[in-house]
Amino acid sequence: MNFFQKSLFIFSILILTISSVNAQDSLVKFNIANIQSPFTLQARRNEFKNYLLNKTIKETFLGPLNQNTEYRFEDAWLSAIQFMICNQYTQRGMEKMFELRYLLDQSARETMQLALYALYPKMYQDKVLELLKRETNAKLFAMEALYCFRNDSSESFIRNISLQINNKFAQSDNIPILVELKRYLTNYRKDIVAPTPPLKELFNYQQLWKQKTIYSFQRWDRDFTGICIIQYADGSFAKDSSGKLLTFRQLARSGSGMPYFITNGNTPQGIYRIAGIGSSIDHLIGPTPNLQTLIPFQNDQVFYRGLPYDSTAIALDNYKILLPPSWQSYSPMQESFFAGNIGRRYIIIHGSTLDPEFFKDKDFYPLTPTDGCLVTSERWDSVSGKLQESTQLNLVNTFLRTPGTMGLLVVVNIDNQQKDVSAEEIQMLIKKYEEGLKK
Repeated sequence: MNFFQKSLFIFSILILTISSVNAQDSLVKFNIANIQSPFTLQARRNEFKNYLLNKTIKETFLGPLNQNTEYRFEDAWLSAIQFMICNQYTQRGMEKMFELRYLLDQSARETMQLALYALYPKMYQDKVLELLKRETNAKLFAMEALYCFRNDSSESFIRNISLQINNKFAQSDNIPILVELKRYLTNYRKDIVAPTPPLKELFNYQQLWKQKTIYSFQRWDRDFTGICIIQYADGSFAKDSSGKLLTFRQLARSGSGMPYFITNGNTPQGIYRIAGIGSSIDHLIGPTPNLQTLIPFQNDQVFYRGLPYDSTAIALDNYKILLPPSWQSYSPMQESFFAGNIGRRYIIIHGSTLDPEFFKDKDFYPLTPTDGCLVTSERWDSVSGKLQESTQLNLVNTFLRTPGTMGLLVVVNIDNQQKDVSAEEIQMLIKKYEEGLKK
């Protein structure tokens, strides 16, 4: 497997390592002058783009699809999804996938569904409805239902899906992905218009745990970018030398754009554990330090470290206690819990070496999508490969202003406005909160 093929696995073969930075050393900052990536050199980017478009995608999708080439189709789709490439060759590849859909293994069919959701949101509605009628695999059924739901969110469609689940899957209430599918279909239209509980209660409640906390405020429509801020263990917020709240722009959108409980879907809302500072060998993430995060079920011993935990309680109750009372019944904040229960992993906060020009016609430009992580913008020198400007590095260094490399991450969709979350609206939110504390 050559360099390009390894890179195009994106996050499926990540090897992430926790850095040696510990609580005593955490006031040491990372220096931008020491960060460099040859993958960002213009010549390397040109070579990569040529290989991606002509070898990985064009050659693969014009070639035959059979048991010997199925893995190549799957890899090509992962690449097309990551870079959101939709052209005559991907169209031909999708036609071949549908022709042989019942001969493909489950992994290939899952990737096909990711590609349909990402690149062909409406074109295959009728064909996917036909797949649904025959589908007996729970995960594939959920992915197919989600594709169709985006085009038909009627009550009759939701009832039909619920009926199919009951008829096809014995003990469906014990199959986590189907439980979450029904929850999502039933609640989504209500959730996107319902107001969140008071945000100030999140900031107040943080003082029970006295752990550094990053809040990532997003829109329901993840084509728009969000803003994150840092609250230190003492309850204060990270600010610059003039006293202005520091904000960091983030994207919580995956290349596929699928919902939170599907692997490689958008970043789930809810609570995460920040477990330390990490580094990645993946060329598309880049060498900038990242914040390693865990969700429930990934490593609960680390997730609940320094937090209340009752080994005799049900898992969801242990999770809910981390939220203020008014937030405990707000189901969108349980997304990270149920995503973890279903099996999602490796959702971290990182930078990006991807060429943003792939996404110049997208609302989130110049940020770049991931496989469901939280990503921040970075600008690289195309001649030297050195990091020139990095929101990610600023975020990590700001997090490390106070001792400790662990903390919490809280991801919240604040509303469904069709625009980026602005720094000004979050700054005003915190200003009002702090003024309220003085009264």
